Order: sequence, then structure tokens, then C-alpha cells
Amino acid sequence: MTAEILSIGTELLLGNIANTDAQVISQGLSELGINVYYHTVVGDNPERIKRAVGISRERADIIITTGGLGPTYDDITKETIAECFGKKLILNEAAVNDIRSYFRKLSAEPTPNNLRQAMLPEGCVVFENKWGTAPGCAFESQGKHVIMLPGPTKECTPMFRECAVPYLKKLSDAVIVSRSIRIFGMGESMVEDRLHDWMVAQTNPTVAPYAKDGEVMLRVTAKADNEAAAFAMTEPVVNKILEVLGDVVYGVDVESLEEVVKQLLEENGLTLATAESCTGGLLSARLTELPGISAVFNGGVCAYSNEVKMNVLSVPESMIVEYGAVSEPVVRSMSENVRRCLGADIGVAISGVAGPVASENKPVGTVCIAVSSKAGTEAYTYNLGRIQDRNRIRTLSVNRALDLVRRHILRNKHAFIR
Repeated sequence: MTAEILSIGTELLLGNIANTDAQVISQGLSELGINVYYHTVVGDNPERIKRAVGISRERADIIITTGGLGPTYDDITKETIAECFGKKLILNEAAVNDIRSYFRKLSAEPTPNNLRQAMLPEGCVVFENKWGTAPGCAFESQGKHVIMLPGPTKECTPMFRECAVPYLKKLSDAVIVSRSIRIFGMGESMVEDRLHDWMVAQTNPTVAPYAKDGEVMLRVTAKADNEAAAFAMTEPVVNKILEVLGDVVYGVDVESLEEVVKQLLEENGLTLATAESCTGGLLSARLTELPGISAVFNGGVCAYSNEVKMNVLSVPESMIVEYGAVSEPVVRSMSENVRRCLGADIGVAISGVAGPVASENKPVGTVCIAVSSKAGTEAYTYNLGRIQDRNRIRTLSVNRALDLVRRHILRNKHAFIR
């Protein structure tokens, strides 16, 4: 089964907003085992939308549109799509009530153009919009399934996941199970080189690589008659990947490095403290986004200036003068002292040159990271200068620090037994 995503909105063509809806929907369709071969973006013009639909119906079983369901004059998706498939628009009373209820919560009355959003194709499945006013819908016509979703991401994403995904699952008797394998410390090309011949030979389950900032994800997808059978089919594939790639795999079916670090801290009864210079608290922010982190995260020090490094973290001035703030001796001292100051089992410290200009005769992208515990202190220097992007250097520095904490705990579990 194949799907095409038809993103409607002149603002997309002008580059005023990013097409995040298509990204979310493509990821979701992949998890369902539905192939997406084309993304189409078209402006708010009925003739061009009709031509785009005509092309889509020739090459896809499912057409998913985003945008153009709102109350303004240029929101013409429903009218145009209905015309393409010979559907009448009728007033859906349940949708009218939902819109009126939404405005009552705002102590306001809907205008006639707001209520026009309740005009939907006859015989369609209505997707209630709990996050806005424009309902979505789905229908089958002329051998094609059509799904229409609102454009705003805060409405499109939850409606796709809560309404469209269950609808799509009913189109197949098979059950799809997807597993994610998260990798840090090995690039996409090397991962593929290690697994290429084996991955290409897979048909069910399939294995697909995805790259993101500084890490790689492998998605293993299996199709079977039931969920238990599909999951069982993924197990030998996941185990094979773990065997080949080793400890660069930081987790299976997890969302992030910080989630894995939190789990390891909890499992081993440990606490963490952070000392950050070039990342300016980004590591602490990533950690504190996790619910329940307070049980294992004592706190952090943003030691951006040398004065804070010396006066708060007790880094000797002579050490900074001799080696520079971006150096392994300094981050060693920072990690050891923040652990002591904040009463944590593990301290991690980051100091680097995020750019845009060099510092201390060290090029942009030079980053030093240290991890300290009763098992010892380890420090490393990384050259991230090939990126030449301040925010990416900071993000990758945090990822490196989290991975070092992960590896430190795994290597030294024996030392943490109480």
C-alpha cells in the first residue's frame, strides 16, 4: 500500500513556514508499513490542487492532504477535494457542536465562516479536532482512500496520531510492529557499510537507517497476523544489529540519550551533577525535560566565565593560565569539583569553543569533556570544527557528554555497588 502527502498552502511555497506536517506523517506511515514515494506541495489555487490530486491518484492508494481546512477565503481544500471525487459537502451537526463548544470555552461566539468548517464530504469519517476548530475527515472513493488534516502542526500531529493512524490500521488485516535502534558514535555510512548486504536481503522484517544530528536510528519493521508474532519476528534482527554494532548502540525503543542516562542512574542508585561552559546549561535543560529526573539529577553550574570556574568550581587560576579554559585538566577539575559541591555520585563537565571565532588559539569546534566518579575521572578532547555551526556544536557536545556518562556507568557498575 502506498500513500502520497499533498501539502496545501501558499505559505509553504513561499518558505514562510516549514513543512513539519509531512515529516511527522511520513514517519508515522513508515511505522505502519505504508510506503511514501512522493511529497507534493501546492498553493491555495483550486486548479493546481485538482491537477496535483489527479497526479496523486495515479500513483498512490492513499492521499493525505494537510492544510486548507480553516475558516478563511483561501481555505479551499475540502471544496476542491470533494469536487475531485464527486462528493457533496454537507453540514455535520456534530462538528458544528464541537466548534460551538470550542468558542464557548473562549467566552466567544463562532462567526459564520467558523461554522463553515463543519461542511464535510458526505459519508466521511469525521476526525474531531480537540486542538482547534477545523475537523479532519477520511473517505473512500473510486478505489482511493482520502484523508484531510488541518495544517497547523499543533492540530495536525495529534489528529494524525489519534484519528488517522487508527483509520489506516483498519485498512489492513496485518499488524505492523516497528522497533527503533539508537546509535551514537558511528556515522550513517559506516553503519550501512557494516550491515549493508544483510539489510538489503531483509524483506520482512525490513531495516531502514535514518540520520539525525550526531546519531543514527535503525528502524526494524515487521508485518504479521498479530502483534506478538510481528514483535517476535523483530527480535533476531534486533539482536543481530546489537551483535554487529556493539556499544555504539545506546538503546532499543528509547527516545534519547538523556532518557538512557536517566534509566542507568536510576538502576544503579546514582546521582548526577553538571558543569557547563560553552553549552551554557543546555545539558541541564535536556535532562530536566524528563519527568522524574529530580530523583537522580542534583543540579548544574553554568560556569561560562573563568571567574565562575575559579570561584564556584575551585578550578585553580594557574591551571587556566597554563592550559586554557578549554583543556582536559580544566574539565577534569570542573567535573570533580561539581560532583563534590553538589553531592553527586557522578560529575560531568563541558568546555569548548562553539564559535563563531577561535579562542585561546584553539579552533572553533574544539570541545573538552570530562566525567568523574569514585571510579575515577576521564577526560577527552573532540574536534567538531567541520560543522562550523554554533548551535550544532553545542548540541553535539551535549550528546557526547551524555554518551560518556552512559559508557562510564556501564564500565564501572562494579564500583557503584553499595
